[in-house]
Amino acid sequence: MSTAEMVAGEAPRTAPAGDVILEVRNLVKHFQVGGGFLGGPPQVVKAVDDVSFTIRRGETLGLVGESGCGKTTTGRCILLLERPTSGQVIFEGRDLMTLSPAEVRRVRRKIQVIFQDPYSSLNPRITIGQMLDEPLAVHGIVPERKARQDRVRELLTVVGLLPSMASRYPHELSGGQRQRVGIARALAMEPSLIVCDEPVSALDVSIQAQIITLLEDLQERFNLTYLFVAHDLSVVRHISDRVAVMYLGKMAEITDRTTLYAEPLHPYTKALLSAVPIPDPEVEAERQRTVLGGEVPSALRPPPGCVFHPRCPIAIDECKRVVPECLEIRPGHRAACIRAPGYPAGAANA
Repeated sequence: MSTAEMVAGEAPRTAPAGDVILEVRNLVKHFQVGGGFLGGPPQVVKAVDDVSFTIRRGETLGLVGESGCGKTTTGRCILLLERPTSGQVIFEGRDLMTLSPAEVRRVRRKIQVIFQDPYSSLNPRITIGQMLDEPLAVHGIVPERKARQDRVRELLTVVGLLPSMASRYPHELSGGQRQRVGIARALAMEPSLIVCDEPVSALDVSIQAQIITLLEDLQERFNLTYLFVAHDLSVVRHISDRVAVMYLGKMAEITDRTTLYAEPLHPYTKALLSAVPIPDPEVEAERQRTVLGGEVPSALRPPPGCVFHPRCPIAIDECKRVVPECLEIRPGHRAACIRAPGYPAGAANA
């Protein structure tokens, strides 16, 4: 089943009404480049620039955008694999930026990650069983060795693998099987939140559908919360409750998935959606596409004003001077575009 077919046959999803498990406030991550022994003056890459969003317990938030827009860096900051330059990452009511290393280690168990590449994210020198056994022992989740072996077999069964695969090495498994091991490794820590960093982009299309279905089943079974980072809007539409769109380190738009795909407000979102293929050939042939001109600007030298204005088909002179905030224009629908219908006058920063 292709991703387009998944979208065509999608079941309606109702966004959970639970408490907020993760709140990201004004997240900024800058990288300094250059200025070394042979380099010129140091420069700053604005990988993530003032990004804010929330995720409710049991919800899936899709985070989409072109390559290099800051999606993965945002996820790594939430995992504290990268230390944010500024901002807050509040998980279950605690600001992770204020925790000691020992406290971070305890909290990190509750926030796990599924990496993009199942070929490089598994240690080739140890067996699958050892890979799943180690975190259970290190974190004291299952102290007894025999009980850990039973837990490893259970985890493999949960993700659709045979318990006998515990004795195999990663090179003996296919890409889809390796990604299932990655999912089992995340589940071993009994997490509340899982950052899925493009978990299906390196897999065949038929395997993508299986992994997406597995993630949905596990979410329902264990009440998991996902931050689903991806660039494939068909996959995001299928699995997400809400969708956030990023462009050049900034948040462009965020709302529930039905509204985003039916009534997008930001011109960048409209351009992304126009590139998604539609299964009906007659509809596909008749619809109009938005083709963006030029290239994505460098994060070393982002354009002044709205970062999207050099490629925006509806930009005006004001867009070159003011930085639009990502504000709520409709209930539950935020966008960062002064040309969006209903955007508050005078809300942008010069």
